[in-house]
Amino acid sequence: MTKPALPLRVATRRNGTRDGELMLVSPSGLRWISAGSCAATLQTLLDDWDALAPQLARHAQELDAAEWAGAGAFDASQCMAPLPRAYQWADASVYRNHARLIYQWRREPIPPRYEEEPLVYQGGSDVMIGPQDAIVAIDEAHQVDLEAEVAVITKDVPMGTDAARAADLIALVVLLNDVSLRGLIPGELSKGFGFYQSKPATSFAPIAVTPDALGAAWKDCMLDLPVRIEINGERFGEPHANSEIVFNFAQIIAHLARTRSLAAGSIIGAGTISNADPGAGSACITEARVRAQLDGVPEARLPPYLRHGDRVRILARGPDGDAPFGAIDQRVQIAGGGR
Repeated sequence: MTKPALPLRVATRRNGTRDGELMLVSPSGLRWISAGSCAATLQTLLDDWDALAPQLARHAQELDAAEWAGAGAFDASQCMAPLPRAYQWADASVYRNHARLIYQWRREPIPPRYEEEPLVYQGGSDVMIGPQDAIVAIDEAHQVDLEAEVAVITKDVPMGTDAARAADLIALVVLLNDVSLRGLIPGELSKGFGFYQSKPATSFAPIAVTPDALGAAWKDCMLDLPVRIEINGERFGEPHANSEIVFNFAQIIAHLARTRSLAAGSIIGAGTISNADPGAGSACITEARVRAQLDGVPEARLPPYLRHGDRVRILARGPDGDAPFGAIDQRVQIAGGGR
């Protein structure tokens, strides 16, 4: 039996609570209205997705027919992360070119079996930040870096789920900035126990979108769009999210579920988007620096890490110039104003 399509676009509006208020967003991204009659928060929706999502989709269709009468103007400045706190945030690294360059920066070989099973680490999920919240760091010497990524939010995933089934357990697709403090990473990894202080809060574009709402932009369980990164208004990169990948989201989820179940509301990332073509630019500063070093650029002329007051903007572009997730548009805030 064919399941009905669920073309949903949702966001979370600030309302003074930890989890905010779930909002339905119009296909244009210009209007929104409370989804409270169906689900007060995104986690409520995810906890009972199979029952509540079809109700919300029918409500969205009614709003479409009524041209979103009674809805307010969408305001990204009022948005929290779509899921302000998550039961899990696990991030993979599926872009061959990024792995090649980052492990070169670390002066380490690419891990054995990199192309046989996904490389994944578990990040902090207790605080996710909104699209216009500041990137807060305590010292520019920590080398603040951006990382533009695509991620999915799952329904409940039983242990042992295979990739074919995992594809049906993806509820929503999101766009994020997985901020890294590069100056702290080597010291942490040298202890042999992974990231912690070097991975501060992750920021998200305002709108979470179902695969059905993405249409042709969702292909083979991956976002099939370029993602544009700007720093201080200048293009930094525009790599394609469905190019040169080792694994797709269904395969990543199946790998994670091999020995454990995943709770509804787990956020699963694919890692920093990266294309080998230099013309695509980069989705993180460290990758751009390694590229430049390989081209013989001296240290003094390498792209600098983020500084106090710098502006980062990240958005995925559709073929008509639309931005299905809205934009991450945030400033860097260094304690004491930087140096």
